[in-house]
Amino acid sequence: MSLKIKTVLMCKGMFESNCHIVYCEQSGDAAAVDPGGIVKNEAELLLTLLQVMKLNLKYVINTHGHLDHIGANAVLKETTGALILVHSEDAEMLFQGERNGSAIFGLRVESPPADKLLEDGDVIAIGNSELKVLHTPGHTRGSICLVGPGFVLTGDTLMPRSIGRTDFPGGSFEEEINSIRTKLLVLPDTTVVYAGHGSCTTIGDEKRFNSFLV
Repeated sequence: MSLKIKTVLMCKGMFESNCHIVYCEQSGDAAAVDPGGIVKNEAELLLTLLQVMKLNLKYVINTHGHLDHIGANAVLKETTGALILVHSEDAEMLFQGERNGSAIFGLRVESPPADKLLEDGDVIAIGNSELKVLHTPGHTRGSICLVGPGFVLTGDTLMPRSIGRTDFPGGSFEEEINSIRTKLLVLPDTTVVYAGHGSCTTIGDEKRFNSFLV
């Protein structure tokens, strides 16, 4: 059975990042991809949603280590016992404010350490389906995308008509464009793109209309 996705807007009024709840209806198993949760009570609202949807949160997956993608890690892990997954290159960003960007804003966003470090090609089972990890450095050294049946979760690597910023520490414009071209644009044009910011798009539309790629 294919996975389903529920998108929740988080960090409202600040970064407005997307948390994608990826779940298997049959088993009720789920993963929270990029739970921002910097704004007060957003993590609790996310927990309420999981309870209402009767989902068992098995994983918290961070596509990279910036503050607006990891803010609710601690609350979700403490409450549900979910395992935190992140690429090895971004692992230390989870608990270092100078590296995850929170110190710049006078915030203290920290996550527990990762329970598992991800690498390119890893597979994450969710119920009767799975997500495949693509290492897509550029926005950060450890940025990843997650490919599921008919969709891809791109974090801040690829966004509707845009790409992630590369002027932060660890960023590289050349690496990001290469990651997108070699890892994402080779997917079928009909692949739905769920990005870290903004609305949904498709690989085909980004090939045709994304000015960074045409």
